[in-house]
Amino acid sequence: MALFDLLGKRWAMGVIWQLRKGPATFRALQDACESISPAVLNSRLKELREAKLVCTTNDGYALTDMGVELSLLLEPFGAWAITWAMEVAPEEAERWSELLSKRLA
Repeated sequence: MALFDLLGKRWAMGVIWQLRKGPATFRALQDACESISPAVLNSRLKELREAKLVCTTNDGYALTDMGVELSLLLEPFGAWAITWAMEVAPEEAERWSELLSKRLA
C-alpha cells in the first residue's frame, strides 16, 4: 500500500497524531479520536502495524521509529492546518487561536 493511500484513509493520521504523545490503549485511542468506531480504529491500527508505523507494546499501541519520524514530518502540517482553519472558519478564530497557542507553548 502506498503511504499516501494509507494516510488518506479515514482516521489514519488521527491515530498517528494521538500516538505521537506516547503509547495508548485501544480504549484511550477511541476516546481521543472521539467519533471513530471500533471497527474503523481496528482496521487503521492493523494497516498501520502492517506498514510498520505502529507496533503493540505492554502499554498498548505505540509509534515505531518510522512512525515517530513520520509524526515529526506531520508536525508542521498541524500548525499550518490551524492557520488554514482560521482563514476558512473565522467565526471559530478564538478556538483556533487557543489551539495554536497550546502548540507553541
